[in-house]
Amino acid sequence: MAPYRAPHCSPHSYFTMKGHEAILRQFLANGMDHMFGNPGTVEQGFLDALADVPEMKYILTLQESIAVLCADGYARARLKPALVQIHSSPGLGNAIGNLYQAMRGQAPLVVIGGDAGIKYQAMDAQMAADLVAMAEPVTKWSAMVQHPSSLLRMVRRAIKVAATPPCGPVYLCLPEDILDAEITEKIIPAHIPSLETCPGSLDLDRMVSAIQSAQNPIILVGDGVAWTGGVEKIVDLAETLGAKVYSADGGEINFPDDHLLNYGSTGHMFGDQSLPIMHSCDLCLTLGCYLLPEVFPHLGDIFNEDATIIHVDTNVDNIAKNHRVDISYVAEPHSVVSGLLPILKSLSSSWHNAAQQRRLKLESESPVVHNNVDENYQVEPPYPSETYDGINRSMRSGYFIKTLADKLPKETIIFDEALTNSPPVNRYLPGQKPGDRMLTRGGSLGTGFPGAIGAKIAYPDRCVIGFSGDGGSMYTIQCLWTAVRHNVAAKFIVCQNRSYKLLQSNISKFWQERGIEGREFPVPFDLSKPEICFSVIANSFGVSGERVVRPDQVGEAIDRMLNHDGPYLINLVLDGDIRPDLIGVRCGQ
Repeated sequence: MAPYRAPHCSPHSYFTMKGHEAILRQFLANGMDHMFGNPGTVEQGFLDALADVPEMKYILTLQESIAVLCADGYARARLKPALVQIHSSPGLGNAIGNLYQAMRGQAPLVVIGGDAGIKYQAMDAQMAADLVAMAEPVTKWSAMVQHPSSLLRMVRRAIKVAATPPCGPVYLCLPEDILDAEITEKIIPAHIPSLETCPGSLDLDRMVSAIQSAQNPIILVGDGVAWTGGVEKIVDLAETLGAKVYSADGGEINFPDDHLLNYGSTGHMFGDQSLPIMHSCDLCLTLGCYLLPEVFPHLGDIFNEDATIIHVDTNVDNIAKNHRVDISYVAEPHSVVSGLLPILKSLSSSWHNAAQQRRLKLESESPVVHNNVDENYQVEPPYPSETYDGINRSMRSGYFIKTLADKLPKETIIFDEALTNSPPVNRYLPGQKPGDRMLTRGGSLGTGFPGAIGAKIAYPDRCVIGFSGDGGSMYTIQCLWTAVRHNVAAKFIVCQNRSYKLLQSNISKFWQERGIEGREFPVPFDLSKPEICFSVIANSFGVSGERVVRPDQVGEAIDRMLNHDGPYLINLVLDGDIRPDLIGVRCGQ
């Protein structure tokens, strides 16, 4: 899928238009025709102007964090910028956590927020705050328009910055008195510069020389691959080299999930889990990510002294940020790979034979085939259906997810916030290209359901399934109201294990590292008292739904969900006592 490029639009002049309407038409000039938001008083002028610009579709959410997440799902599905409207300082505060998530995943969100006016800033009035400074840590760029003559220029700059790789969210504060003035600027599309550069022959020769001598190459891919296009080029490179491919905290499909050279995720929690991977290679080709995005990273050298590290990214700050790099290039990864492939394919037959032997061996040992997912998640329920009551005995998720996979139409989009239940989602609902399956990233819970809503708005003719847990879904459950309000027929699955299971997995490692035994999980990790009935909550928002407890209920429940012409929720009651060491999830998988 190609990266976003601004549509062609003939310039127009609007000499008598207020800023309220002008900004809406400026966004439309760049093909941005959906605004995800939550209204506020200081934004009332341009919200009122929506009636005069029917081409702009306003998607009403009930809290700013949900507006950000819906827009995030829309942007990730379409690989194009999305527009978010939030309310002044309280609204920006609500949005901060998920703007951080968007920043970590390079989502091009243009966030606009209101302010009472430039003339009131010295008064320290109600809702006054340094909005630009508030947004700076979680955005690529943050600014306030200071004069009407620069309003549209600043809007275009916001779009350009958000959509230029490395993509990311931006924040633009729009004071009411600026918007209330007449605008004389021309409305022209923002220009998005291309970074499709290719190294010169000397740089390519250095890369090829390092690749040619490698015996154990690996490729690390991050979201910079998806956002700049060319996943198929990375596949060609991996197959040509005979190299394992790992995702480094990727939230997008940067390499096909079911390709036999896909060796999974390095994880984003613990450096001691990624360290053996790094130590195993004599060549690491890092594309569109940095080394390494982890909560508890290894602080020493992660590569052997004789390993060669090649790093390609559009973000110069990512290159050599934490660890040694030998060869680097600032560019879209697919451009560099496109330059490498013809040279590699012209190498000697003996090199190609060795590379293909390596590829065959790696494919025969691939974790795509050799894994314990079916066993750990019980794709075949081990007990009679009538013995499952959701209290004394509950299902694991494998049977449901395998059955769902067998019934879903082609081109289904999956938003996967199943977390500890992600392994069977990855196994049975693999993504082939960016936008097929999206993962949460950045540490924010509650992304799955609003992200699915955004993806469904982006592609109304494709089936969209959002997975979340009982912990995550309760962060943003009111997004179901938005689905009903705008008739967004996304489908929602709550994997209800009645706990923060991922925290149980992580604290189990914490105990293991410290030799602690015999401890009960902390009380705050438990969500069973009281147990939440998600189908009832869904019904209260106008969403049809049901609770599934037994294997014999699974097939018919999925059929009802898929045949329903509106949003639908399945509350899947699951075993809450899966041993954390069997989960097989490393917090970014």
